[in-house]
Amino acid sequence: MKKKQLFLITFFLLSGILQAQITFIVDSLPDYTPPDDVLYFAGSPNGWDPGDVDYVLQKNEEAKWWITLEPQPEGTFIEFKFTRGDWGKVEKGPSGEEIPDRSYTYGNGDTVYVVIHNWADHPGGNSTAAENVLVMDEGFYMPQLDRERRIWIYLPPGYDASGISYPALYMHDGQNLVDTPTSFLGEWEVDETLNDLSDDGYLVPIVVGIDNGGEQRLGEYTPWAHPMHGGGDGDLYMDFIVQTLKPYVDANYRTMPGREYTGIMGSSLGGLISHYGILEYQDVFSKAGVYSPSYWFSDTVWSFTSEAGHQLPMKIYLMCGSLEGAGTVSDMLDMQDSLLTSGFGEEEVFAKVIPGGEHNEILWSGDFGEAYLWLFGSYASDIPENKPISSFEVFPNPVTDQLVLPESLPLPCRSLKIISIAGTEVMSLRNINNRMIEINNLKPGIYIVFLTCEKQSFQARFV
Repeated sequence: MKKKQLFLITFFLLSGILQAQITFIVDSLPDYTPPDDVLYFAGSPNGWDPGDVDYVLQKNEEAKWWITLEPQPEGTFIEFKFTRGDWGKVEKGPSGEEIPDRSYTYGNGDTVYVVIHNWADHPGGNSTAAENVLVMDEGFYMPQLDRERRIWIYLPPGYDASGISYPALYMHDGQNLVDTPTSFLGEWEVDETLNDLSDDGYLVPIVVGIDNGGEQRLGEYTPWAHPMHGGGDGDLYMDFIVQTLKPYVDANYRTMPGREYTGIMGSSLGGLISHYGILEYQDVFSKAGVYSPSYWFSDTVWSFTSEAGHQLPMKIYLMCGSLEGAGTVSDMLDMQDSLLTSGFGEEEVFAKVIPGGEHNEILWSGDFGEAYLWLFGSYASDIPENKPISSFEVFPNPVTDQLVLPESLPLPCRSLKIISIAGTEVMSLRNINNRMIEINNLKPGIYIVFLTCEKQSFQARFV
């Protein structure tokens, strides 16, 4: 390293140009940093590329990471951070928090010593996730893409003791949803928002958060390739959610697996893949939260939307901020028109532009509660004054030709629905006054019956 510095100094003197150099030395790293990982400089000099091989750090004779940047005129200002190859492994603060960009002005010394406190994929800080948030799996296998991913799960308050089932909302960018130390630029506060709604008497769902794959994010969140940016693995990513993740969640947690109780939600490219997901899998999802959607990524989204059309009832919530750029706002409003032209009812598509809103987690977290209530309104507010869903037993069980509702149920009730264990609605009745329900047309199998009465809802499983 000393020989390189001497060469650069000599070059500056001979050239007569008033330039400066800078060497960054990482004086301290988190103890848990994988020994085989490599450190990178990412900042304004290299277009903020987190894995630029031309800006990889080396180790000196003291086994400390260092990098000497190309000389620049004195007074040149740069901003930067250190990574381990992608933004999912960027440095974090002492408590795992997001830190401001580092900065340096050429001419203010030739060596800067750096302390890296934590990494985004192992933040080490105090978690802000609520007690009812769990990491379902640190490395859930994605066979469609042959890779692994961390999966978070939010369970509604009282889940362990309730014995009842819940709708499910699948969300992208899982590391940004519930825990500040793992987030990139702050969290959505999904857990706090839903817990507050529960305290206010609303019913809330199970939320499944899927971490993005860092450098793989663009590919997974884009159904079609871009001529410059690439991508196009979104179909495989959605296949993973529908064919692998959702069946696992339905089998291991008490979900209401039917499409009318299943939603998908994300922002930016996550909004794009949510748009694609609900239209491609209309038999699986009936609700989509599409925040700040990246419709610019591929013009194919317009023909796809028209060709997919309206097949089943659903709700799509579109939202962006006024300061995200005219293209984002106009594209979103044009998509609202496209959906309506494709057969969606005005009550099925909601679009909102938030004045002053920018493309960030502050915008998305601030609107999440309102979006949830619009998407899941019939479920969330179906029971006033915080009345829980209650379980009941059917008789006989196994059932033959008739399902008998017990005397304890307060008939008449508004509706009755029967859903197969695979999530398909097989029967729907209104204005229930009779305790004898004919089910002789059902095939042998396991079913869930949902009964909505005036002040209470009930559910039971039967064979």
